[in-house]
Amino acid sequence: MAIDFSLEPEFQQQLEWIDDFVRREVEPLDALFPEVDMTYDKANELCQGLVRPLQQQVKERGLWAMHLPASLGGMGIDNVHLAYVNEILGRTVWGPSVFGCQAPDSGNAEILAHFGTAEQRAEYLQPLLDGRISSTYAMTEPQGGADPFNFTCTAVRDGDDWVINGQKWFASNYTMASFLIVMVITNPEVPVYHGASMILVPKGTPGLELIRAVAVGPEHGGGSHGYLQFTDCRVPATNLLGDEGSGFQIAQTRLGGGRLHHAMRTVGMCKWALDMMGERIVSRKTKGKPLADQQTVRHAFADTWIQLEQFRLQVLHASWQCDRHGYDKAREYVAGIKVATPKTMMDIAYRALHLHGSLGASNEMPFHRLMLSGIALGLADGPTEVHKDNLAKKLLKGYRPSPGLFPTAHLPTRVEAAREKYADYLEQHLANA
Repeated sequence: MAIDFSLEPEFQQQLEWIDDFVRREVEPLDALFPEVDMTYDKANELCQGLVRPLQQQVKERGLWAMHLPASLGGMGIDNVHLAYVNEILGRTVWGPSVFGCQAPDSGNAEILAHFGTAEQRAEYLQPLLDGRISSTYAMTEPQGGADPFNFTCTAVRDGDDWVINGQKWFASNYTMASFLIVMVITNPEVPVYHGASMILVPKGTPGLELIRAVAVGPEHGGGSHGYLQFTDCRVPATNLLGDEGSGFQIAQTRLGGGRLHHAMRTVGMCKWALDMMGERIVSRKTKGKPLADQQTVRHAFADTWIQLEQFRLQVLHASWQCDRHGYDKAREYVAGIKVATPKTMMDIAYRALHLHGSLGASNEMPFHRLMLSGIALGLADGPTEVHKDNLAKKLLKGYRPSPGLFPTAHLPTRVEAAREKYADYLEQHLANA
């Protein structure tokens, strides 16, 4: 089967419009409102007064929520096409929000679309799809991070309700969310992969308490992510999403797409860093000539371009694999890009920062945000080490121990086997020599 990353001329025209629109309309928003948290605050009329008209233009162009099927108001494009779009959106803070594909809302919308009741879809899904509210995905816990074997937050059935007790850590953008999708243990007697479930919890439900808000990085005074306490938090039984015990099956489908989208957007951030690096080294002079005239600097620039191209093609190939075979059968490709994403981001951001000198290390350039993004991407949706280990385990299933004392590539052994294979020919040839 041929591997094809090509685009139709009509879609290429759409990409050109997106690129121009992002440069003209979205990038100025980034300069004015650079904090990622602000993109989730739908009650901020100062920001939303600028964002909503842009979202309307995107909707009129038919480019809203492109990752979702047409039945949910999206375009239903495949991952390869989405990769090209996210390369453009990824270089901005506001791009995903303006185009209706902001995490975690995009993944939560898919869960509600498949498993929510009609009432839940009307109350939460449609406003989420319209970009009028934000949501939270609460999975990790303070005592064990993302390790499901350490999860202790439980939900117990009591008549027509589920009663939730426990804590959740780093619940994404909780302070500005209208509802949460929470991973809980509903059956502690079976392995966690069969005993965990997902439950929808509206914001403000009695028994749900914010212990404190947490920020990413060195900001003081709190952030938007929630350290949460559930104490006899009671929700209707109908708030169970999917079957009881299917939480991890749902999560993996959601997280697979999320990991892929993070990588796609990282390509855009890395391309932005490369462009800043290129501009800097042809502009800045030292010892009477541009930095670009220094061989070491040119090598750093070339290394950056090569690393970015390798990563970009890896992301496109993983996207193609997911399109052809589904996330479950393409796990090794998704794991591969998950591992490569933070390292690529940090390598490229550091080189770009370094070649800007003290300016690059200052708060007048965006490299701190890019490097912090690389750090966070090594933790988001599961730590790098877990994915690297799982990838190796899956790949090693295709290997068997060598049958003899030496490896199958052992040269003396191979020569001996070849002589045996061609013994008659060699004997005849030598006899006629």
